[in-house]
Amino acid sequence: MKTSPSDSRSRPGFRLWGDRRFLVLLALGFSAGVPLPLTAFTLRQWMSESGISLAAIGLTALIGLAYTFKFLWSPLLDHAAPPAFRAWGRRRGWLACILPVLALAILALGQTDPATAAGVTVGIAVLVAFLSASQDIVVDAYRIEILGEREQGYGLACYIWGYRAALLASNAGALTVAEFFGWGAAFALCAGLVGIGFIAVSLAPEPPPPAALPPGWRPRLHAAVIAPFVDFMRRDHWIAILLFVGLFKLGEALAGIMTAPFYRELGFSRLDVAAVSSVFGLVVTLAGALVGGWLVARIGTRRALILTGLLQMLSNLMYVALNEAGGGMPMLWAQVGVENFTDGLADAAFVTYLSLLTSRAFTATQYALLSSLAAVPLRTLGASSGWLAESLGWTPFFLLTTAAALPALGIMLYLLNRLPPGEVVPEVPLVAVPEDAR
Repeated sequence: MKTSPSDSRSRPGFRLWGDRRFLVLLALGFSAGVPLPLTAFTLRQWMSESGISLAAIGLTALIGLAYTFKFLWSPLLDHAAPPAFRAWGRRRGWLACILPVLALAILALGQTDPATAAGVTVGIAVLVAFLSASQDIVVDAYRIEILGEREQGYGLACYIWGYRAALLASNAGALTVAEFFGWGAAFALCAGLVGIGFIAVSLAPEPPPPAALPPGWRPRLHAAVIAPFVDFMRRDHWIAILLFVGLFKLGEALAGIMTAPFYRELGFSRLDVAAVSSVFGLVVTLAGALVGGWLVARIGTRRALILTGLLQMLSNLMYVALNEAGGGMPMLWAQVGVENFTDGLADAAFVTYLSLLTSRAFTATQYALLSSLAAVPLRTLGASSGWLAESLGWTPFFLLTTAAALPALGIMLYLLNRLPPGEVVPEVPLVAVPEDAR
């Protein structure tokens, strides 16, 4: 009897480097990571240079609401046939439909002028974010379905390395290209980079089709949408869990949105930001994630979550130190190094905890809910960051972002005392993909 690639490679000793599925995930991680800075840091840098107010720049956090509410249309992408490329299958077909439109939207975004028509710029950025979030939904489902359970960890690593490389290309790379050739060329480059994902999709294997839903719209709606949420709400302390997930990144979100205008006001150039915040920051974040993973294995999820959560909160004080020092490259290196390293630490523990919250029966839907909820502060409360920075000044603002992490830490201690990580869900979950790496 013929075995599928997933079955044969789930046995010990399969050759990772000879398996094209992992190369496909590396490329899909890259295409998934390209759009994020274009609707966040890179866009804010462009708007800051165009003379847009801090309050208006802060409101750009709302552009990414598509990432927060992507679970609302995920059942459609999960169960409906794609409008084209149907011969490629459901997962590859949807990606083949989304990626060209996403590339065109990014190209169009670079042709706008935020100084004279900020509304047009923001409108197209919203479309880019929607298409990017839709791509994430399909890629997440593809990754889970194409790999066996033992292969999920390596598949996730390939995805994250591709994703982080894309963040570098569309952040530091776009800033560098904009410095010499203008913003239109920078966005055109990023639009072309999305093509890497399309090439990967054209060469990728299609996972087995999902199980057919029961006949009738009511049973279909219940199985695809309602059952995963009902399952989650049957757990102990589920409201506290949702509050913790939603608030854990609040301080980081408030500070992160104002990073670009803060650096610019201190006199750092595009190339300074590209070299330190993007290139060095990426390396330090990956190092922090590796150390965070080691901490989780060494001291357990509970203690790692407490330790890394505290360090993530205290790292915001480095913004205060940078501001009080009046800038300077040595302090910028220190601030970026500390902040990114502690964020990587915290992400490793936080993602581990999120994965323990995910029921194996509803992995994709429940993790879409949790990862969307984790982005709520960035997309909603984060919109007030510009107004707060203008009203308070930089030092009081960053002190406030440090204190904003305290509610989540309090809820975390409450949960870990009453619901240890190993007892959240009795089943072993599939590996989950972190949202702030997106």
